[in-house]
Parts: sequence; structure tokens; C-alpha cells
Amino acid sequence: MVDNILTTSDCSKVTRIPVTTLRWYRHQGTGPKSFRLGPRKVFYKESDVMAWLDQQYNADQDTT
Repeated sequence: MVDNILTTSDCSKVTRIPVTTLRWYRHQGTGPKSFRLGPRKVFYKESDVMAWLDQQYNADQDTT
């Protein structure tokens, strides 16, 4: 199975989370799993982003 690779901007559009917030999450280690290609380019696997969203949803359901 081929997984789509998302830029930070693409991830922002999918999650509706601002790019700056995604950068902060990356810095804190709390956002979707990301990886670097080269020294500056950051990417996300679409499946990792969707899994992170599901995890956020499930965590919210556990508190209600």
C-alpha cells in the first residue's frame, strides 16, 4: 500500500490546524508523527496523521 506524503501545509489543510500550531506540536512532540527529508523539509505520512486524529478523538471520548 502506498501512503500519501503530506507537507506541513497539506497536513494543516487536512487537520484544519494552523501551520504554526503544527510546528509547535512537533517541537513539543505531541502532534502527528513527522519525518525530515534533508535538513529542513518536514513531511507527514497521511496514515500517521489519520491515526493521530483518531487517537485525539478517542481520548476526548474517554473524558466525556
